[in-house]
Amino acid sequence: MTSRQEELVTLLRELVAIDTTSARSNVPLLEHITPRLEKAGFSLERQTYVDAVSGETKVNLLATKGGTAGEPPALALVGHTDCVPFDPQWTEALALTERDGKLYGRGSCDTKGFIACALTAALNAPEDAVKKGLMVLLTADEETGCVGAKKLVEARLGRAKRAIVGEPTSLQPIRGHKGYCLAEVEVLGKEGHSAYPDTGASAIFRAGRFLHRLEQLALTKLREDTDPAFSPPYTTVNVGVIQGGKAKNVLPGSCRFSIEWRPIPGQDPEKVEGMIRGIVAALQEEEPAYEVTLGFVREDLGVSVSPDAEILSFLSEQSGKPVDTVAFGTELPYLTALGAEAAVMGPGDIKVAHQTGEYVPLDQLVRCEEILSAAIQRFCA
Repeated sequence: MTSRQEELVTLLRELVAIDTTSARSNVPLLEHITPRLEKAGFSLERQTYVDAVSGETKVNLLATKGGTAGEPPALALVGHTDCVPFDPQWTEALALTERDGKLYGRGSCDTKGFIACALTAALNAPEDAVKKGLMVLLTADEETGCVGAKKLVEARLGRAKRAIVGEPTSLQPIRGHKGYCLAEVEVLGKEGHSAYPDTGASAIFRAGRFLHRLEQLALTKLREDTDPAFSPPYTTVNVGVIQGGKAKNVLPGSCRFSIEWRPIPGQDPEKVEGMIRGIVAALQEEEPAYEVTLGFVREDLGVSVSPDAEILSFLSEQSGKPVDTVAFGTELPYLTALGAEAAVMGPGDIKVAHQTGEYVPLDQLVRCEEILSAAIQRFCA
């Protein structure tokens, strides 16, 4: 390996060694890299907040260099610092291990590999390559709902003319993805002895009637709006978790389940929500005693960047891969909401992320750093 490549792998090893599972603070990772950024002449801004679930301090770090005061930088390289939990039995989770050209470790693929590439490219960029402004933007809590990115949008922080959002796409440039929405539902009944069903009301049977109608809507009405850039090209619905009842011989008094849907970009975010409320209204009209509580807890919209965007053309030329869309969510919508012409790209395959044995191919890691260095030269010089 060249000295630049060794620097890249060494940095990734250091990042993987810092446990940034979403339940923990990401501050130790940011403190580890801050001296290098400051030494290289980057100005640092921190957006700090307290995680409402864990109580941990979380930070979005904005490191900028060059550019004109009052003007957004020409390019932002964006990576999320948090990772999903790992199995304690995975002994190399926090110790980057190389085997057969692959670098194993939690976050190596999602997305510390990209962060290592972004930092290496930024720290080695000559002064005349960042005249139009470069930002390295490191966020918190992407894995738990893009919390950090949402806070950036709320505060109007992180504005840039263009942005490359790091996610494992095997270096393929991505211009869009569906949204992610979630509702928690509890259908109530009345407990009683199962031998005498008329003495109560089964919440599970009531939930079954609800779910049947939801499925019919998913198979009909929700397939009317389509976007051929996605597969499947319509909004999908899933009920992945359900629970209820106390015993096999007791009429269940409660049944709870989650409704997840992934809307295509541009679809009215209230469309599915309105359909769900319509199901409840119809069931209550048929059975006035039907009781249900709804909680709409997440509404992350889809995003679609013009395929003619300059950042996409550049990344496609550099990677040799066509522009595409993906099924999983990213921080792309929040960078576009801040005004950036943005794309998603990074080393590694999303299919090996979020599992024991997560890895990033060394050759993709090296090539990603080269592409990001070229992007800095192209857009910031």
